Amino acid sequence: MLCFFKHENVLSALDILQPPHLDFFQEIYVITELLQSDLHKVIVSHQPLSSDHIKVFLYQILRGLKYLHSARILHRDIKPGNLLVNSNCVLKICDFGLARVEEPDSSKAMTQEVVTQYYRAPEILMGAKHYSAAVDVWSVGCIFGELLGRRILFQAQNPVQQLELITELLGTPSLEDMKYACEGAKSHMLRRPPKPPSLSALYTLSSQATHEVVHLLCQMLVFDPDKRISVTDALAHPYLDEGRLRYHSCMCKCCYTTASGMRQYTSEFETTAPHPFDDHWEKKLTSIQQVKAEQLNTSRVPLCINPQSAAFKSFARKDKGCAPFKKTLEILLSPVIFLCAASTVAHPSELPPSPHQWEAGAPRSVARR
Repeated sequence: MLCFFKHENVLSALDILQPPHLDFFQEIYVITELLQSDLHKVIVSHQPLSSDHIKVFLYQILRGLKYLHSARILHRDIKPGNLLVNSNCVLKICDFGLARVEEPDSSKAMTQEVVTQYYRAPEILMGAKHYSAAVDVWSVGCIFGELLGRRILFQAQNPVQQLELITELLGTPSLEDMKYACEGAKSHMLRRPPKPPSLSALYTLSSQATHEVVHLLCQMLVFDPDKRISVTDALAHPYLDEGRLRYHSCMCKCCYTTASGMRQYTSEFETTAPHPFDDHWEKKLTSIQQVKAEQLNTSRVPLCINPQSAAFKSFARKDKGCAPFKKTLEILLSPVIFLCAASTVAHPSELPPSPHQWEAGAPRSVARR
């Protein structure tokens, strides 16, 4: 996948370092672009985030997801820690360890152990056997709310409590809204006292939570995935008009400034993949030895980074960690300071997804990994 991606807001492979012979094949090094931080570190820092920053970040997330979804790729783990950001506010989606090609056959079961719990869509929490790109949109909605409130929108101790927090905001779903849920999850919800929606609470997230903001957020945080807004429609929302303008005015590579100082804009602001990603070759691989041989026989991705660049020198260094740094971020006339300190323990939002099971009666309590 990393070799397939060709998009400004999606991290791709610049080069793959391979061993000279199969006998020495123990690991693969993938070289990617170096970005200084991620959105999780930005959110938990003390730096101010203006409405302009949120619009630019949200626009880039949706722009990258439109490209992925057009290639029929579901990321399935969209969260702030998987959104890399540079000192100039450029954002790239990364970590495709849980990504897979969209399954068009709804009769085929898909794994439920996907998406970090705080950003997991309700249909997955309720044991849906099949789901769509709408699970990524739900995750973006959770991140949108987190950017506004500077705290995790739905922060629960286990998947069942996660579902309870969601229903406190959206209200008890109807049977139609739960059509993809397993019977055990439906029974659990029907036994609970009905809750009315309290979407007005979204206005308390931040002083930046205007009617326009809450309108878009409410379209992302919809219980029924069939009624949830698509990435393409979300990009057409008026709230993102200014984010689009700011991004293409000075941040993107698809537009350029002429010698006379005029900005030449591209004809298509949100590009799509030229064709869907094809993973059929994976089905022919049946052993580790075959995978290694296939990798060695695959033509290398051309190296396209400058050996004298800071990115290459950083990669070449022996140190494994990244020293704390302080950089000045400028987005038009709005300066922001990045303060990214090294963490000694993982934040709860960075933990693996919690396993869950629904039984015929009530959900079984499962310890977190």
